[in-house]
Amino acid sequence: MASLDEMPFKIRVFLTTYPWRRIDPPAWAPLPRPLSECRLGLVTSGGLSMPDQPPFDETVKGGDWSYRWIPLDAKLPSLVESHKSDAFDHRGLAADRNLALPLDRGHELVAAGRLGELNRRHLSFMGSITAPGRLIAESAPEAAAGFVADGVDVALLVPV
Repeated sequence: MASLDEMPFKIRVFLTTYPWRRIDPPAWAPLPRPLSECRLGLVTSGGLSMPDQPPFDETVKGGDWSYRWIPLDAKLPSLVESHKSDAFDHRGLAADRNLALPLDRGHELVAAGRLGELNRRHLSFMGSITAPGRLIAESAPEAAAGFVADGVDVALLVPV
């Protein structure tokens, strides 16, 4: 992770002046059973979508609050990245989508018996949403309800 002084001036100003939201106390729930028996759902803010899905809309002021379902059998190299932020180097995601959506690592954990199973679908959101009102009020609860309907026990959040 880069330190603040390594970032361009524009990014440093943004990160030091942005009114970050705080949730107190943080949301937390104990696991219902050992992780080796749990169903895992992945949630990325990498702005990834399937080739046949519309990309995230980079023109939405304050950030695109929508989400995309990524199926378990998705071919990671085929996923389209439409993350608008210039606050990170996109070359890593171009080389390995597991950095944003670690499906291959999840399969390895299941094979090793460390994780019960992966959910049939996973969530992708756009990161860098500076106006998160609709995300908080609409899309996040709707997406969470999808995981509940799928029987997901635990979600791994992969911020980008």
